[in-house]
Amino acid sequence: MRNFKYIETIKEALENECPNIVSCADIVALSARDGIVMLGGPQIEIKTGRWDSKDSYLAEVESFLPNHNDSMSLVLSRFNSVGVDTQGTVALLGAHTVGRVHCVNIVHRLYPTVDPTLDPDFANYLKTRCPSPQPDPKAVEYARNDHINPMVWDNLYYKNIMSNKGLLIVDQQLVSDPTTYPFVEKFAANNSYFNDQFAKSLIILSENNPLSGDQGEIRKVCRHVNK
Repeated sequence: MRNFKYIETIKEALENECPNIVSCADIVALSARDGIVMLGGPQIEIKTGRWDSKDSYLAEVESFLPNHNDSMSLVLSRFNSVGVDTQGTVALLGAHTVGRVHCVNIVHRLYPTVDPTLDPDFANYLKTRCPSPQPDPKAVEYARNDHINPMVWDNLYYKNIMSNKGLLIVDQQLVSDPTTYPFVEKFAANNSYFNDQFAKSLIILSENNPLSGDQGEIRKVCRHVNK
């Protein structure tokens, strides 16, 4: 989410080629689709035709998006409210197979004492990545979600969390919660099944409550509404 500068690059190219046709909302959705493919994941057919909002909804985003420290019941309820069931939620969290987590979101599991649900050797590794209980906010200190092949789309995430090697509280809760653990086992055992369920859930998420017509606009610049 820190790389919206690339969305602006794509938007600028599109505006030069076919102005006022492709929305920023569609660009974000299609970028997610193509990013998954570039990492070795499934090709997902994402619909287009979304419009951009005429206002900013930061407060709604901050209050609605699940936090990585939330309870599993709250995470499941948030996804369920937009049509994604328990299996779909576990599949979507499989996106944690790529990318990284900044130390500020990890250190509470390492200091002053190590979270007992963490594998001890893995905790020691994380301490080498995040050596201070108070990370420098100006430094780029992080640990990879999957330190074996961090930029490959696969089901290793589920195998890692079954070995108590999840970075975030929400990762560990997928294993400890009896409603989600059976799906963790399924996805760990079958990469194709994981990809199929992820694709289905991403489509549901991408089609939730789209704007169209007078409800929205095609922004000229994605950072702000049209004048």
